[in-house]
Amino acid sequence: MSSKTDRLLDVVFQTSDRFPYEVGKDGIVTVLEKQDHKIQCFFRKLRFRIPEYKKTDLDAFGSYVFLQIDGNRTVREIGENLETRYGDQVQPLYERLSLFLNYLYGNCHYIERTNGATDSAAK
Repeated sequence: MSSKTDRLLDVVFQTSDRFPYEVGKDGIVTVLEKQDHKIQCFFRKLRFRIPEYKKTDLDAFGSYVFLQIDGNRTVREIGENLETRYGDQVQPLYERLSLFLNYLYGNCHYIERTNGATDSAAK
């Protein structure tokens, strides 16, 4: 593996406090994003039915990974746990896992790095 991949595997993430989430009975995670833009608040005052939260449901693999993100486990440990649970269904493991984590970190901001890794390590 390249040094860039090795750096990514040593990154530790934690869930962001800005986004609460719910876990259903089936283990599926629903991330809640507060919709509090000025325009949305204005239209709510006019009695438009705009939900206060946008709900994003993760699939089974995503939910499992999201629940593994605890501020202690590295990406490598999360990958090993994912492979132990789902086997060949998650292959190619680290390519898919890195894409998913980068999406949660860079686009959605649902997770944050905790161990002071540089930006290039998570890209």
